[in-house]
Amino acid sequence: MYTGIQHLHSGLAYLVLIALIIVIVLMLIGSLSGKEFTEKDRKIALIAFILSHVQLLVGLILYFVSPIGLSLLQGGGAMSDPIARLTALEHPLINIIAIAVITIGYSRAKKLSTSKAKFRSIYMMYAIGLVLILSRIPWGNWLG
Repeated sequence: MYTGIQHLHSGLAYLVLIALIIVIVLMLIGSLSGKEFTEKDRKIALIAFILSHVQLLVGLILYFVSPIGLSLLQGGGAMSDPIARLTALEHPLINIIAIAVITIGYSRAKKLSTSKAKFRSIYMMYAIGLVLILSRIPWGNWLG
């Protein structure tokens, strides 16, 4: 079970990153071109929103069923080891914050009245979320 969840978390990460990049580019183009924010734009942003939340859910499940997730914090030595600290604390915490930022951007866009403001809310907050996610990916484990 653990290995399956780990593979799901790694594979889904590619989809989330691609979806976020696509949404950021499309919303930026929409904002700069002055086009009207449509239902199609909202649904495209919603896809990245949903994928990022599913990724967070899978990640949280993985964190608690993994032999290295929560147990690293309980051992007491995780803060002195950069790799253990990334796995046990930085990766989960920063990604929770990133998903919260993405959520704020999407929710805020629904309440705004102008198309430009809606586009801007989504592309700015999704971009901040993407940067946060990219900053805490365990690149050595993921690509290796």
